[in-house]
Amino acid sequence: MPRLTFAVLGGIQLLAGVSAQTWCNKNYMASQPVVPPGGNFPIAATSEEPLLAFRCAAAIKPYLEEDVGTPAGILIDSPVVYSEIVGAQPIGLPAGPLSSAGKLDVTVNLNGKTLVNALVPLNASAYELSFSLDGITPQMTPYNLSCEATYLASNSTSSSSPQTYSASAALSVLPNPTNSSVTKMDLRTGALLAKPATGLGGEYEPIFPIGFYTTFDGYLSTNISAVDTLKSQGFNIIHIVPTFDNMTAFDMVLDRMQEVGMYLMYDMRYTYMNNTSVMEQVNSLKYRPNLLLWYTGDEPDGTSDPLNATSIAYDLIYSLDGYHPVSLVLNCQDYEWASYTAGTDIVMQDVYMIGNNVTSSNEWNTTCTPDYGCCGCDNCLSISAGDSAAVSPNSTYYRSTVPANSGIGSYFDISDRVSSFKNRLEVMGWERTKAVWTVSQAFGSAQYWTRTPTGEEWVVQSIMGINQGALGVVPWVDPAPEYIKMAASAFALSLPKFTSYIFNAASVRSNYLVGGVDIAIWTAGSEILVLATNTDYITSEVTWEDIALPGTSVVVEIVYTSGSVETTSNSFTFGSVASAALVVSLG
Repeated sequence: MPRLTFAVLGGIQLLAGVSAQTWCNKNYMASQPVVPPGGNFPIAATSEEPLLAFRCAAAIKPYLEEDVGTPAGILIDSPVVYSEIVGAQPIGLPAGPLSSAGKLDVTVNLNGKTLVNALVPLNASAYELSFSLDGITPQMTPYNLSCEATYLASNSTSSSSPQTYSASAALSVLPNPTNSSVTKMDLRTGALLAKPATGLGGEYEPIFPIGFYTTFDGYLSTNISAVDTLKSQGFNIIHIVPTFDNMTAFDMVLDRMQEVGMYLMYDMRYTYMNNTSVMEQVNSLKYRPNLLLWYTGDEPDGTSDPLNATSIAYDLIYSLDGYHPVSLVLNCQDYEWASYTAGTDIVMQDVYMIGNNVTSSNEWNTTCTPDYGCCGCDNCLSISAGDSAAVSPNSTYYRSTVPANSGIGSYFDISDRVSSFKNRLEVMGWERTKAVWTVSQAFGSAQYWTRTPTGEEWVVQSIMGINQGALGVVPWVDPAPEYIKMAASAFALSLPKFTSYIFNAASVRSNYLVGGVDIAIWTAGSEILVLATNTDYITSEVTWEDIALPGTSVVVEIVYTSGSVETTSNSFTFGSVASAALVVSLG
């Protein structure tokens, strides 16, 4: 949303987003006309006939020289779809279920040499084929893998014309770094893999990043002990927000973060379009053992940055480093999403829907529609008419009857935003190579937002993102109210108890909505993670049968709760905006 920002870094002064006349390319001032913003993500055309969207990706990005000698992997996705997503081609299928329709004969080549050949089922997801890295020379630029598939239909004959498909994938095999950290992406799950942030050695482990955007000037710069506090509260990353006026203090903060084992998410929001500054920053920080990832555009879609700006920065960073992924956050619901997302490995969303009127701007005294206005929550929808259960007791709007277009924001705007980002990744063929994170609202009582979320509401926001596949939580902004920090800390301290289910490549996620309770379950074998949150401000009950679990054979371990949570042999009950993580064992 429009705001005044000013940065000083390395002698470079930039003024960004000063009284922008549009947001998400929409006019928002009362004196401006309604002009459709354009830039909508195209809806894939439907197909009456089945299509095969054959895709491949390296299982890990990057592999290192030290990985040569251990098995590597290629992931094959072979969904049969009825929409014209990127790369989807017609496939002639026999009558009957896909499970008996035949297989794909897949060959993966590098520079004309076959790395692996295997049969792959139709509708496979992240089907891993092992191969050897022996003979592949480590280099800073990625190799290009060629993936070819021939459909072996169950009813094919020797005279049948072959149905063939092709795809390509980048394979990064980098030299071992001499004095820097490495953050890998596990493309089977989307998880980041990193060694301990202390730089003292250890194995690569999956990281579920959780930690605040954290103000540097006037907070961290004068309060280095805050690093120790954040570590003790369970957070594992700090996203330091520029400006960095005192570079001596900045280095001291980074040193202390490394000492206590906190990862750094490094922010170049004000300078990412300045190649000289990006080179200076990347080259000075890429050797830090606790650097987890880079961050370039901060809501570049809101300010309508050049459409290739994020890709230019992305390519430059990879030419200078290559050992750490790149991230950014998008604020708009649907403005030039593909162009900005092309320049990132991790795309974040920041729906802020608590305490503001999402249909009528209290900043600009205008309405907000898909074509006009800025309400601090782009294209967010009001809760349904009559849904009084979704109205917070703290609401300044309606106490009883809720009209249509009430302006009261819905938690489902968060889940819808994350799921739409995930769906767009699939349409573009990026679902393996890019991940989605979520930004939860930890502020208010200013600008568009008349109040600040409660601790329980902060948890609801975070779980709504995770349940749709978000793999990191980075709240805006610290300093935050103590009650939000306490709630976020309790959640962060509990995360390691259940993220192993989320990062299990064999887990299958299923989603349910029971009344106002949003639920995701991750199933792998006989144990199931149930992550649930009540979006309503009334007590709600969910039975095990509601989420397709047998009530007679369930043993529950409660690994996390927020608010009032009770379980029985056949159900669980949540109080107002309560949440829980439950591990269920099926007998």
